[in-house]
Formats: sequence, structure tokens, C-alpha cells
Amino acid sequence: MQQDRILLAHGSGGTMMRDLINDVFMTGFDDDILSRMDDAASVDFPGSRLAISTDTYVVNPLFFPGGDIGRLAVCGTVNDIATSGAKPLYLSVGFVLEEGMPVDDLRRILLSMRDAAAEAGVRIITGDTKVVEKGHGDGCYINTAGVGVLAEGVDLSGSHVRPGDVVLLSGTLGDHGIAVISTREGLSFSTDIKSDAAPLATMIAAVLAVAPDVRCFRDPTRGGLASTLNELAGASGVTITVTETGVPVRDQVRGACEMLGYDVFQVANEGKMVAIVPAGQAEAALAAMRHAPYGEDAAIIGAVSDESVGKVYVKTAFGATRIMDMLVGEQLPRIC
Repeated sequence: MQQDRILLAHGSGGTMMRDLINDVFMTGFDDDILSRMDDAASVDFPGSRLAISTDTYVVNPLFFPGGDIGRLAVCGTVNDIATSGAKPLYLSVGFVLEEGMPVDDLRRILLSMRDAAAEAGVRIITGDTKVVEKGHGDGCYINTAGVGVLAEGVDLSGSHVRPGDVVLLSGTLGDHGIAVISTREGLSFSTDIKSDAAPLATMIAAVLAVAPDVRCFRDPTRGGLASTLNELAGASGVTITVTETGVPVRDQVRGACEMLGYDVFQVANEGKMVAIVPAGQAEAALAAMRHAPYGEDAAIIGAVSDESVGKVYVKTAFGATRIMDMLVGEQLPRIC
């Protein structure tokens, strides 16, 4: 940590956030479960094993094409639980409401959360509400915590990736980040760009059923695919190489990124899943993804090796190879 004050970039999902977690949080909270740095913690509990996760959502605007902060909160936490291989069961929700927020907006958010929870097959069973002064809350912040149950023998982690494995992505990149920024900035495109926020537990269960040796799942949210793959490469001490032409991206999203100067690999997603599996199970895993809800655009996008420990590379459409770096600084504030 080179800064002595918290900056917006510390919440971006990039290198500054990684440094904040490693240099401040991890030194403050010394725990072997936490140190695995997975999206959900797997813990032993009498008679079962549980997966537990928590997240806080601070999106501006609260409503955007394809979703809103409520759907985002439910889907994001359900997906974090599901990445451990667990079946999500219960959610808690905490609201920080800004003075002056329209009650009708709150009702709209709650209905969206109810519908997303029903789709995901989880129950919202407890919660809390706080109100802060006008000008101190962007309308509404939501914290969610989730609990799921793990089947016997399931042990997924970003530290389990091995050379020879294959990288899968469940669909197109960048939809959520571009939908939010276009709404906030009043940008218009020739075709609608909608957030991809979606619950993916059914997809993950389908992949596990046909590819039982999956190493890990991870949803590429803040910092996008670039941050996710760099975190996995670092956790396992491997190299990941992505084939650029194999990564699905909608033409309108690619065009928006070019216009705005964004790297699509660093743009946030809220309804996509990365899976790393042994090569022999990759085709079965891909077929399962494509037949599951929200997985019709799934693709094999890369492979794992041990050529350069902890690095991520992109083979470009022109045949060159470049480093896929984590986001440095702040790109899209208030998107998740």
C-alpha cells in the first residue's frame, strides 16, 4: 500500500484492490480459510459442510437495462456461493437507505430481489435497515450474505488449477459494465445493451455433474476477466493463455469499449462464469454450460501451462502475444 488514504480505485477489482486486501485486510484478519481468497468460504459444520459468502452492492444508477441493484445483489451472492460447488439456500439482506429516496423505488427493488431469489431457488430469511443523511448514500446500498450446503467430496478453489487444464467462459463479456455506464452517462447505441445479471447455480451444478474434477469456478465481476484470471494464475502458480478470437463479445459491446477506451477484458460482468477443468472433461463441461440457462454463448477460451508462473497472456487476432494485466486505477465506479 503506497497510499495513506482510501481511493475509489481501491474498490475497482484491480491491482490497488488486491494490494489493499493483501496488505491491510489479510494482515488484520489472519485465518486459514480466509487466506484461500475464494469467493465463498467452505466450512465444516456438524452434520454437513457449508459455503458462506457476503458482498455489498453500490451501483449508480440503481436501475439500468436488464436489471437493478436488487437483482444484482441476489444474483451476485448466489453466484459466489455456487462457485464453491455448493447449493445456495439462504440469504440475509442489509439496506443502507439515503434520506429522500422514493419509497416506490425501494418497493421496486424489493420486488426485483424477490423475483431473483425465486428464480435462484433461495430464501431471504433475515435483514437489517439503516438510513443515512441526504447526500451520504447514493440512494441505496445493499449488503447480502449467503449460505449454501456442500456435497461430500466437493473441494473447489482457485489454488487447484494445474498445467494442462482448460479455461471455459459461460458467455459474452462486458454486457453489465457497458449497460451501467451507458445509462449513467446518457449514451445511446444502435442496439440495446443489457446487463447480464443472472443466477448461475443451475449451470454450475450441470457442469459438476459431467465434469466432477472441475478445479474451480469464478465469476468475473469487478476487474473483469483480466482480474479473475490473474487471481487464479497467482493462487495456483501457473500461466493462463487466452485466445482472443475465442472470447465471445457482442459487437455492440466491443464497439462501445473501443469508443470509450475500455479494455473489454477489464469490464465487469454479473452473469458470467469462468470454469477451469481438466482437458479431458472440457468438452463435456462446455456442452453442459451451453444447455444450461444463460450459457448458450459459452466457449473454451484458453489453456493453463507452467511457462511463466502467475502470468496471464492473450494470443491476439494478429498472432502476437501480450500480457493480460489487471486493471490499474479506477475504470467504472459504482457498477457492482
